[in-house]
Amino acid sequence: MIKKIQINDLRFPLGKGAGSDAIHSDPIYSYAVTNLIDDSGLTGTGFAFTLGEGNDLVCKAAQFYAEQLKGKDIEELMSDFGALFNQLSNEQQFRWLGPHKGVVHLALASVTNACYDLWAKKRGVPLWKLLIDLSAEEIVNTLDLSYLEDVLSPEQALKLLKDNSAGKENRCEILNSGYPGYDTSIGWFNYSDEKVRENCIRAVAEGFTAMKLKVGSKDSERDIRRSHIVREVAGPDIKVMLDANQQWTLPQALKICKEFQSMHPYWIEEPTHPDDVMAHKTLAEAIAPTKLALGEHVPNRIIFKNYLQTGSAGFMQPDAVRLGGVSEFITVSLLCRKYGIPVVPHVGDMGQLHQHLVLFNHISMGHEALFLEHIPHLQKHFVHPAIIEGGVYRTPMEAGSSCDLIH
Repeated sequence: MIKKIQINDLRFPLGKGAGSDAIHSDPIYSYAVTNLIDDSGLTGTGFAFTLGEGNDLVCKAAQFYAEQLKGKDIEELMSDFGALFNQLSNEQQFRWLGPHKGVVHLALASVTNACYDLWAKKRGVPLWKLLIDLSAEEIVNTLDLSYLEDVLSPEQALKLLKDNSAGKENRCEILNSGYPGYDTSIGWFNYSDEKVRENCIRAVAEGFTAMKLKVGSKDSERDIRRSHIVREVAGPDIKVMLDANQQWTLPQALKICKEFQSMHPYWIEEPTHPDDVMAHKTLAEAIAPTKLALGEHVPNRIIFKNYLQTGSAGFMQPDAVRLGGVSEFITVSLLCRKYGIPVVPHVGDMGQLHQHLVLFNHISMGHEALFLEHIPHLQKHFVHPAIIEGGVYRTPMEAGSSCDLIH
């Protein structure tokens, strides 16, 4: 039984220039942490990611959700978690503050992720192991598929999981080889050109086969110049992604994205406002075959559905500490599987939780094991920091979701 709740507001200032992008010049990586403590002494830890101010608001909302789980058994909760998620996300007073977005949905992510962590710890297995061992029916029972009935009914979700189970044993080989990573930290926005060059050289030496540069400068020539520096150092075979963090209007994006094409970006990420589905559709059509990636600021499964329906992006980047947690992440992954779009998560968790989720996506759902974003800045704050060697995530073996934080 869950007998005690602890909510923590944790904030971590970063080193000079680290984490900076076209909008966030001085971010403070922060977690609204939910701890669910059961009567056997186990603690389920989950969190949502913010950039500082307002983290306390998410904590207050998480307290509201978490209190409703007191006295409940985790196995019982998870046997029909989709119904619980639906109930909490549609709580009549809190729903007005979303619905299904913003502070309240971030808070639900924190609580949801704590539930999954406690569930895995209760069973004594890593989260990836728990998830891949669940039956298709058990997975679907953890999901809230409301508002998706036109494209993904429970019956269709069940069929999708069962149809993609073929080859599951072969795909388990990735547990030994490790999941490929990509380096986001080579090109933070406030880094000098020379530091970007040095970081690229280091990333290549460390074995990374993909890396990302922050763009979105007021001076587009700076962006073009820096993108060519990365391409020059990386060479033709390494994937180079560009991330504008929503900085451009559609007319600006149409112009500059075409200018980037000469350095062959693997994708261009968040080029304009994340709520503007049609702008992304227009841009995607205009710059094909160059592909767009988005999802960092897409708050729920319904908006992801719209992006998929309109063919607005070639890569989807759901984030389980930004969406409503693991449950909604899996739902979005199922949607992407249906539409044949790769899932490459944004990692507000620094990859800790997502290293489990991408293994599940690949092994149980047949998603391509493309790569997972790697951001090392908070590693020292985790009890079991993600291990990246030779550009590859090593499979975590400790029980739970790797989200325990050092206090």
